[in-house]
Amino acid sequence: MITVDTDARGVARLTLARADKHNALNPAMLAELEDAARALAAREDVRVVVLAAEGKSFCAGGDLDWFRAQGGMDRAARIVESRRIATALGALAALPQPLIGRVQGNAFGGGVGLACVCDVAVGLSTASFGLTEVKLGVIPANIGPYVLARMGAARAREVFMNARIFSGEEAVRLNVLTRAVSPEGLDAAVEAEVAPYLACAPGAVRAAKALLGDLTGRVTPAQVDLAIAALADRWETAEAAEGLAAFFDKRKPGWAQ
Repeated sequence: MITVDTDARGVARLTLARADKHNALNPAMLAELEDAARALAAREDVRVVVLAAEGKSFCAGGDLDWFRAQGGMDRAARIVESRRIATALGALAALPQPLIGRVQGNAFGGGVGLACVCDVAVGLSTASFGLTEVKLGVIPANIGPYVLARMGAARAREVFMNARIFSGEEAVRLNVLTRAVSPEGLDAAVEAEVAPYLACAPGAVRAAKALLGDLTGRVTPAQVDLAIAALADRWETAEAAEGLAAFFDKRKPGWAQ
């Protein structure tokens, strides 16, 4: 579900490889993603990491079967499941190397979270993005700390709680993407972001990234725990039960107008 390839320059490509499921995140995929990120972090020969995906979608968010299963779990089990995505995102955010996102398709929910942990994210202007969790009666909690760190509170307020779909062009304005380009220009745009790092001292790049995190504030364990608890609270509401049931019944939930 995850592949890692490193070229002679020390540029590693970490690829979501579940194209048949639109790279939807499930426990096995998240475990592989976390392990791959931690392994890359330990490699001195890797100077830059590119986060990419196979297929038409970058990441559709959480896997629907996994999501359905969580509907029948108790609070303790849901917290365990929530921590899977929190720790995978945390491992990516903690990479000492620059992380560049290559967003070649749509990104929803956790897919937006993946774009937001990148230092730079380049995506298609034609791609669609959205934090769609509230349509199901839950909230974008586990990705929330990283979304806020990337977008800032003012911009996040525009899309965090209304499930609005926005384009790649607007994703630039909202700080989810750094640049939005045409499909034929994507690889060149990603390479343009990679190349400058290869002219810099690798140790200095890592030290600069670490200092940037110290100066601007990192996502803390307390923030992650707060987000996980907030989602666990939300799962226990009638709205979450109705939202999940309506989604799988392919009908509108009771609150929809």
